[in-house]
Amino acid sequence: MNTHTQPITADDDIGGLIERIRALQPMIRDHSAQGEQDRRLPEPVFQALQEAGAFKLGVPKRYGGYEGGMKDFLDVSSVVGEADGGAAWVVTLINICNFFTATMPVATQDKVFGANPNATVSGVLSPTAQSKKVDGGYRITGKWFYNSGGWHTDWALMGVPITDEDGNMIDQGVALMPSDQLTKEDTWFVAGMSASGSICMIADDVFVPDENVMSVSAGLQGQIASEEADTEWVYRGAMAPVFALVLVGPQLGLGRAAVDFVKSKAAHKPISYTFFPNQAASTGFQLQLAEAAMMIETAHLHAYRCAADIDAAAKEGRYPNLEERTRMRADVGLVADKVTRAIDILLSAHGAGSFAQVSPLQRIWRDSNVAARHAVVGPQIAYESYGKALLGIEEQITPLL
Repeated sequence: MNTHTQPITADDDIGGLIERIRALQPMIRDHSAQGEQDRRLPEPVFQALQEAGAFKLGVPKRYGGYEGGMKDFLDVSSVVGEADGGAAWVVTLINICNFFTATMPVATQDKVFGANPNATVSGVLSPTAQSKKVDGGYRITGKWFYNSGGWHTDWALMGVPITDEDGNMIDQGVALMPSDQLTKEDTWFVAGMSASGSICMIADDVFVPDENVMSVSAGLQGQIASEEADTEWVYRGAMAPVFALVLVGPQLGLGRAAVDFVKSKAAHKPISYTFFPNQAASTGFQLQLAEAAMMIETAHLHAYRCAADIDAAAKEGRYPNLEERTRMRADVGLVADKVTRAIDILLSAHGAGSFAQVSPLQRIWRDSNVAARHAVVGPQIAYESYGKALLGIEEQITPLL
């Protein structure tokens, strides 16, 4: 890992971070084909993003981080997404895992960010493991798939069953482990988001101390273990909506990139077998472009409304009620739906050239469609949950609300 990144200075802000990332966009684009071929974020891209401070967004200010809110997460992820979806996914997942690490006890945070202010954390929420309660902690054995950015991270935050001394499962949690105690298995062979390097990580009887284990069910009820929660309001954001929302940050950038690319070619690209001198002269093309652009604008409005609602409740120290939380999940589902549909329209408007391997549109299309199928993002479960809440139906279909 890179341990030579300069610390964030007191006068730095999110705006400065975004400008540094924007300056990196040409380099990120130039490496996008390599990232897809290698099925992981190219090392020069990771190093450049780390040096820019892109992975410090979820880190508390007391460790030199930005302590960013949800609007900041969307801003940062989307500006990376304008250049490359896989890079944006890695930035997003590391930042949110750093963020959740900052909700753990300060003693745990000190091990991670106190020891290395540039530490990075990846993670998987699903508890695909076995745990055994022992003196002072747990012995963990398991395999976790789709660990985005796992090639590059120092720590791994992995879903585990929390058990008692008799082996009975009493809760669901996540366990924070040093990545060098885990085996990395290259299992990421996919049609899109290839550069995210979402590998499998394996633990074989790894000891995890009690303070490195966090209850997911407590987090879903708004309870966090950090002793700094009273002053660091961002970490009080409702866990499930936070996790869902950050996953569509890359989609916003991909959508913007698709619109910009199709617009940039319209004045020079002909429409085959027609009398139009170029696409821009066609009313049909104009209508398609406008429809897609409005769908992406709609996605932005819902994403940023959701971010504002999460941040406002966190500042107030208030845990949103069920209807509010399900509406947040519905906002996220709508974002994924609108962006993917808009990109489909743009591909049709741009024409068959969209699918040339040299065209950025085909990668945008594939990355967006794969990311939109993340289980926490899909609109169907989110809309049904919101509909139940609107009708006062207490029985829900997912715990991630």
